[in-house]
Amino acid sequence: MKDKTKTSADRRRFLQMAGLGAVATGAAVGLAGKPAAAKVPTASGTAAAGYRETEHVKRYYALARM
Repeated sequence: MKDKTKTSADRRRFLQMAGLGAVATGAAVGLAGKPAAAKVPTASGTAAAGYRETEHVKRYYALARM
């Protein structure tokens, strides 16, 4: 049978750390201010943006066939 004082001490330690984590998260969110705008990559030249079927993708498709 486990020692009750050790079990309750472990539980208290866990709850303290959970509380500190919640406070730290709240402080980080509060101090962050407004979010930065995301940078959107632009398509350069004639290259199409988005999905490209490159050699490694073609190899994956070939290996994935059953």
